[in-house]
Amino acid sequence: MGSIVIPHLNSGWHVDQAILSEEERLVVIRFGRDADPSCMQQDEVLYRISERVKNFAVIYVCDIDQVPDFNQMYELYDPCTIMFFFRNKHMMVDFGTGNNNKLNWVLEDKQELIDIIETVYRGAKKGRGLVVSPKGKEVNYAPPSFLTTGLISSCAHQTASSHW
Repeated sequence: MGSIVIPHLNSGWHVDQAILSEEERLVVIRFGRDADPSCMQQDEVLYRISERVKNFAVIYVCDIDQVPDFNQMYELYDPCTIMFFFRNKHMMVDFGTGNNNKLNWVLEDKQELIDIIETVYRGAKKGRGLVVSPKGKEVNYAPPSFLTTGLISSCAHQTASSHW
């Protein structure tokens, strides 16, 4: 039911207008395939929280097969992706996964999603382009390979040493 009720952005122009026209609230767009089970699950959660976040966020859905305009630019290859925009700027969130551009898994916990949206909104209002996921839960999102292989620290070391 969620994706039926949440406003759909049916063209690239509609996506642009949604991002451009909202001056005070955070724009939350779920990009994905409307018929995908994980998308339907996420849409239900988004629908259930939409009333609680309406004062500081507006939620839309966009089918990436119907509107492929942003698939390459935003690397929309996952079945379900949530992205955040504020005053025509893409907001990034550090979930501890290494990908700060988007939330690309189903988040079923309504309160957790509300907390993330509120944190992104508060950071955006303060002029931040990158915010850290609330409550220190970001480690829970990290894929197991990052936690066990030391990939993050080795990448950081390579980056630091390449500057000298």
